[in-house]
Amino acid sequence: MNYINETPVASLIFLFTIITSIYAFSNPDLHGKFMLNPYNVSRRHRVYTLITSGLIHADWMHLIFNMMTFFFFAFQLEAIIGSVNFAILYFVSLIASDIPSVIKHKNDIWYNSLGASGAISAVLFSYILFVPFSSMIIFPIPIPIWAIVFGPLYLVYCVYASRQGRDHINHDAHFFGALAGLILTVLLVPGVIPHFIEQIQMKIG
Repeated sequence: MNYINETPVASLIFLFTIITSIYAFSNPDLHGKFMLNPYNVSRRHRVYTLITSGLIHADWMHLIFNMMTFFFFAFQLEAIIGSVNFAILYFVSLIASDIPSVIKHKNDIWYNSLGASGAISAVLFSYILFVPFSSMIIFPIPIPIWAIVFGPLYLVYCVYASRQGRDHINHDAHFFGALAGLILTVLLVPGVIPHFIEQIQMKIG
């Protein structure tokens, strides 16, 4: 695949996110300016961080994991739905995935969030609608399962992990990003539901 010509939006997002994230690792000022702080956003300060927070990551592992997932699914998805639709899906989902966190933590001045996970969850779940029986792996279990099985398990895990609150991961962004991806795909590609049902019928028939 000629990535730049065939999937220009995914290519630019991929490169720009890597460059910006790496630069922010050694630039605390940029890191602080780009990070989402619900307390500020809810008071209409630094609203732009609903976008910029998706361009930086907490550390190398965070960046590598997100960009690997993006690489495996985003380029294929853009080729399926087109560049304009992909751009709409990615950036609207990026914003939509953070809004619940802004509402939930609007009075928590110390809460911050960053990373492209919400938008990447949207990409992943949009892809599942088109290729429901592709193989996916739930880390750290090295056993591939169908995407159509992975999806519900992922959503259940996000809800469970969010309620537990034992780590510093914004599981709400993952959950709502996935839902945004599903909803936007249905709106942007009207024939996707019949296609999804047909794929299931072919598999079980």
